Amino acid sequence: MSALTPTRTPVPRTPAEPGAEAPARRPLRRDLLRSERPGVRIAAWSTVVVFGGFALLPVYWLLATALTPRDQVFAYPPRLFPATPTLDAFAALAGNEQLFVYLRNSLLVSVLTAVLSVLVSAYMGYSFSKFRYRGRRSLMYFVLASQMFPQALLLVTLYSLFSAYGLLNTYTALVLSFTTFTLPLCVWMLKGFFDTIPDELIEAARVDGASRLRIIHSIVLPLSAPGLIAAGLFAFVRGWNDFIFALTLAGPEKQTLPPGLVNTFVGEAATAWPELMAASLAVSLPVAIAFIALQKYLVGGLTAGAVKG
Repeated sequence: MSALTPTRTPVPRTPAEPGAEAPARRPLRRDLLRSERPGVRIAAWSTVVVFGGFALLPVYWLLATALTPRDQVFAYPPRLFPATPTLDAFAALAGNEQLFVYLRNSLLVSVLTAVLSVLVSAYMGYSFSKFRYRGRRSLMYFVLASQMFPQALLLVTLYSLFSAYGLLNTYTALVLSFTTFTLPLCVWMLKGFFDTIPDELIEAARVDGASRLRIIHSIVLPLSAPGLIAAGLFAFVRGWNDFIFALTLAGPEKQTLPPGLVNTFVGEAATAWPELMAASLAVSLPVAIAFIALQKYLVGGLTAGAVKG
């Protein structure tokens, strides 16, 4: 070593005592909301209130319009609270049998889309995560780039394809079309989750004589349950909320709720706004309940693989 080379004195570290637990780190948002400095605490709570109110205002306006009589919807000046609230719009939904047909179609198509998306993306994500082969990286980016194609372009292509094979106005056309735009994100989501599974665990199972399918079905997929649930929920919501594909590819008997509600309550001369808002609020409840029930799996599945090491 040259004499001119600066030397650095190593800083001694205090060894951790055996059995001592690392101090738990509190979430940043909780630190800000409970900060000892009043200015920081007030700013944090103000931000939460402003953004929370901005996010919930459309939902409240949906409910307020549903409770307003039809002849008062466009009253001026607009009222924040309905002057004479009524449940007539919700009562009208119960007597509309066609809405239950749309609801059945939405449930069937969304569930099948979620199952197919999770099934295909699980094998693709596992391949991208645990195998090394020529063209793997290019194929991964191609799958991601397919998410960027305009939906109108995919719609024209799928319409021609389904028309050639006689699949228009069928549930199959809806499920396959919904899967095309849910699959890329599901594949990348599950790949990130599979990256967190140690390779040593798979090697140990292989040494014990387990086949590749046995490793996937008995070890990898059970450990990846939160990621599978998050991907399935994402695919379910995309299929539940789609409008343009369901309007174009499904006939009157196979239409789902979004185009069904428009065809039922939106007319050329007038629109039944209270009934439309009440129906929109009612059909949003299953998705909201699913998010609340599965939120812990959703957060874990979306953040898995974000930090590795």
